[in-house]
Amino acid sequence: MAQTLWSLKLCNEEEFALNEVETRASKLEAGRSAIDAGEPDDDELVKRCQAGDSSAFNDLVTRYRGKVFTMIYGMIQNEQDAWDLAQEGFLKAWKSIHRFKGESSFYTWLYRIMTNVTIDSLRRKGIRGEAEFDDRIAAADVEPGSRTTPSSVPLPHKKLEHREIKQRIDEAIAKLSPEHRAVIVMKEIEDLQYSEIADILSCSLGTVMSRLFYARRKLQSMLKDLYETL
Repeated sequence: MAQTLWSLKLCNEEEFALNEVETRASKLEAGRSAIDAGEPDDDELVKRCQAGDSSAFNDLVTRYRGKVFTMIYGMIQNEQDAWDLAQEGFLKAWKSIHRFKGESSFYTWLYRIMTNVTIDSLRRKGIRGEAEFDDRIAAADVEPGSRTTPSSVPLPHKKLEHREIKQRIDEAIAKLSPEHRAVIVMKEIEDLQYSEIADILSCSLGTVMSRLFYARRKLQSMLKDLYETL
């Protein structure tokens, strides 16, 4: 399985050498598409995986590698590390595929594994963010639809794509704790619903909203000059 993932990585290297990392990620992101007619769906591939068919898992890797890379890179801002963590996550998924019960979609299950692998890696490196936020304090104060719902104001990079601005945003995100990076990437880059993020992170909807509220407020404070020029 590791050899297969490595070959998938190599097949993208020529394209990667020609583009900025953020362009690569957007191309991978643009690769999201519905399953083509005639292709087996995730449930069928998972059943085959659970029966020991590694080629079925290769199909799942091919189907989701772009989305996985985009998410991980958004959190760690390092291409090589993103590929390494993606491979680690896929290997964990393969080894535990027999435990997948179908209580969520396969992608939600896979995304949870990838998120945990990435957060664990950041913690091992001692990255905790400039300021920590206690979910227990704010979660009870944030209810769906309330006035404290996270602002829908987009991050500056959704309007401005200049390299310098992208670097500023990356540096600001890097100052967040791993948990707050995760919700920012899931919402701002992946555009997931609050309920999906809660499912992936195995936490309450209120916790997701409080983390996102804090992360956005922190980013807007650090990037105040950028927001003021929009």
